[in-house]
Amino acid sequence: MSVEIIELNDQNFDERIKASKTPVLVDFWAEWCGPCKMIAPILEEIAQDKNGQLVIGKLNVDNALQVARRFEIMSIPTLMLFRDGEPVKRVVGAMSKKALLKELDPALAR
Repeated sequence: MSVEIIELNDQNFDERIKASKTPVLVDFWAEWCGPCKMIAPILEEIAQDKNGQLVIGKLNVDNALQVARRFEIMSIPTLMLFRDGEPVKRVVGAMSKKALLKELDPALAR
């Protein structure tokens, strides 16, 4: 994992999300998920492109069931954008970098 991507779990999720001064895009994923593997390099690119503006967090739903249940994650990949510790945008499914940024940019601009 690159420096711009943080590993999240049931124990550190709330602390890391609430402590972040920048918005955090959380990737709810699993090892067995093909679309999750497809979107991973796109998230790496976005983490580099938006360095300082956005933090990417990865949460393995198989290992962090409490957080996945709390946010009612039914399909993966699910990407949730958090600002000031609160969810502000949810995107479900893999998509191109351009499409993902089109979804996220209005929420990031606030």
